[in-house]
Amino acid sequence: MKQTFFYFFMVLSFLSQWGCSEYNRIMKSPNPELKYKKAIEYYEDEEYLKSLPLFVELLPLYKGTEKGQKIYYYFAYNNYKLGNLITAAYHFRKYASTFSMSDQAQDAMFMSAYCNYLDSPNSSLDQTPSLLALEEFQLFVNTYPESNLVDSANTIVDRLNQKIENKSFENSRQYFTIRKFKSAIVAMENFLVDYPASRYKEEAKIIVLKSYYELATNSIFEKKKERYDKGIEAYYDFIDNFAGSVKINEAEVIYAKLVKEREEFLSENPDQNEL
Repeated sequence: MKQTFFYFFMVLSFLSQWGCSEYNRIMKSPNPELKYKKAIEYYEDEEYLKSLPLFVELLPLYKGTEKGQKIYYYFAYNNYKLGNLITAAYHFRKYASTFSMSDQAQDAMFMSAYCNYLDSPNSSLDQTPSLLALEEFQLFVNTYPESNLVDSANTIVDRLNQKIENKSFENSRQYFTIRKFKSAIVAMENFLVDYPASRYKEEAKIIVLKSYYELATNSIFEKKKERYDKGIEAYYDFIDNFAGSVKINEAEVIYAKLVKEREEFLSENPDQNEL
């Protein structure tokens, strides 16, 4: 048994060394056609770590030729296969613009956007890659409206829009969490302008109501009545939109506090009734 294992190990070792020596021989070869042939073979055999250095070496040798165009396309895909998404996106984008009449231009434009989509983080992090992917997918759909990839592009656009919407809402809610109520109101109202049909609309409006209450309660004298009034307006806006909401009781409690505290403030400061 031990002897069998020893021979098996020796065979594997020999094959590995032979494979390495063969690859080194190809890399050192002055024959670009051999390197081209082997680069394609390695790529198709999914040996991407071997094919990439060959494509890198071949790119300047065939620049400006039809074969060079093909090499560049393989090179972009090779980076994608290795998970070099930012690099792949850059070269797919460059390929699509440089060889816009190529049969592969459409695919390259899609892949540039797709690489940026894969590089986009979850909604709690910076969404710059998501915005870039969104822009590129929209350009793709506008450029190739009849493409069979349009449905896939639109599906991903919906995912990206949702991710960006999530991030925008979380950023706006953060102001309320850290008790910056004036900023929370502005941020949530801007959010509702940008996303009028958002699934967060109900929560955004209740946060505006809560923020007005907190702002009025802790306000300077000159601003109290105005902010109580704004809070009451926010309550009516909420019930107009969400009369059957599970948050209606919460809204009514805040409304009752607003009315009570407003009345107390005006009874103590009757001159404010005229404002």
